[in-house]
Amino acid sequence: MTDPGEMRISDADREAAAKRLHDAVGEGRITLAELEERLDVVYAARTANELRPPLADLPGALPGTVVPTGPAAAPVPAGQRVHLRTGGGSLKRTGDWRVPAALKLTTSMGSIHLDLSEARGVPQRIDVEVAVGMGEVVLVLPEGGTADVDGVSGSWGEVNSKVPQTAGTSGPHLVVHGKVGMGSLTIRGTRTGWWKTVLG
Repeated sequence: MTDPGEMRISDADREAAAKRLHDAVGEGRITLAELEERLDVVYAARTANELRPPLADLPGALPGTVVPTGPAAAPVPAGQRVHLRTGGGSLKRTGDWRVPAALKLTTSMGSIHLDLSEARGVPQRIDVEVAVGMGEVVLVLPEGGTADVDGVSGSWGEVNSKVPQTAGTSGPHLVVHGKVGMGSLTIRGTRTGWWKTVLG
């Protein structure tokens, strides 16, 4: 069996790595000189193993397609999902609540607000299926949380993720898929300080 690290990478993988390096400059993690050195390595890389060194010391940096973590996860059967739904009302989960590994969130004109930042025992990977009509879904992740929303399709609605897309090591990773009609899906990190009280 071929070592996953020896698998050939794509141009998209190199571009994703380059983008992470540029972001790291903006975050003050590396200097412009380091950026140039690391970009040379990234664009010369042919395999996943060769792409690791310039990204190894950056949080959540390695593209998921480059570093396989095992066999691809099979879709979660509908019967194993926890289904939270609301028509025109409001549904909230905050504080220390039991977060399942698979969720389905359905709202037509209401709102669903799930705050994972204070929950204990949060699964490392959470499969989230959304079905949003004209309503709103807000997911708040703890520090280090990431979310892949590429599986979400929308028509007139808005999908807004304010957290990294690539899975890291210090927080849960959400794999989100489904549909957003005329409503919105927002994924963000937790707010801290005085404005957490003001903005909620």
